[in-house]
Amino acid sequence: MALAAMAAIIMPSCDSLVYDDLDPCPPCPRGVRLRFVYDYNMEFANAFPSQVDCLTLLVYDGDGRYLESFVQTSDELLSDENWRLTLPLEPGDYIFEAWGGMACQSSSFSFNADPSSMPLQSLQVALDPSLLTSPRGNRLHPLFFGRLEMTVPAESTDYTEATVEMMKDTNNIRILLNNLNGTEISGDDYEFTITDDNTLLDSRNDIVAQPAVTYHPWTWGQSEVGEYDNGGVATFAYAEIATSRLVTGSKARLQIRYTGSEADEPRVIADIPLIKVLERLRSEEFDRMESQEFLDRQSRWEMVFFIADGIWLDAYIYINDYTVRINDIEFD
Repeated sequence: MALAAMAAIIMPSCDSLVYDDLDPCPPCPRGVRLRFVYDYNMEFANAFPSQVDCLTLLVYDGDGRYLESFVQTSDELLSDENWRLTLPLEPGDYIFEAWGGMACQSSSFSFNADPSSMPLQSLQVALDPSLLTSPRGNRLHPLFFGRLEMTVPAESTDYTEATVEMMKDTNNIRILLNNLNGTEISGDDYEFTITDDNTLLDSRNDIVAQPAVTYHPWTWGQSEVGEYDNGGVATFAYAEIATSRLVTGSKARLQIRYTGSEADEPRVIADIPLIKVLERLRSEEFDRMESQEFLDRQSRWEMVFFIADGIWLDAYIYINDYTVRINDIEFD
């Protein structure tokens, strides 16, 4: 009993044991201590420390009025699994809007205006149009999004722990062409493009309809993958295209055209509805996962097309090592 009484004297709460002849008790800490996690991926493992290299956090009240913002660009802190962002805040309702990749020097996206000048519902994030170049496109800097709505309780005497769940908005699509007749194939003889209308995102990370744009490869070429029985060299033509967020219901299309010297004019090899084809992969391996969740979790895609005599054999495509049958896909 004596020890308990002594502990009560040594460790008083901020609201007890106030004496007129002593300095006022400092205010109890209130606010949030935020952890940022990116495990919304196909590995279901936190990749925030290894993939997010800069972070912008916007703080709003419960009605979406801007309060303040914080930017972190330290690789040392962001790569530390134990790093937390501590924010002193008064009790109340808050909305935290997090964007990873926005504050980096090589960022590919920007806010439509200064966030402090508008309410949250007016906030938009746009892809830099100067990156939509032709014939060589650009490798997009990764973009991540997270949103958390929470209350700092009035009775709190310490920082409230909370987690901001992040997701990745950018994709990299690697396209491979394999010529089954055994002749050498070069990436320089083909034009690869993706068209979509996904360059503008709102404050909830939804796509804002815009005129469709064309993404071009940021790299292309050919790769030797072995030898045929007759001694010939087996090659792939390849190209890699980076895009913004892919969403169900979009009219995104992937087109491959032959532009080599043997063609009098560019010849379409493949023209496919990209989202419908990618969704077929989910139906085979991840049938319990909603289509949009699958598209958001998967950010790196590899698609293998087989051609013979300049014609695409359109019974199936290999995507990320899985066979996707497309006989039942409507291509219009």
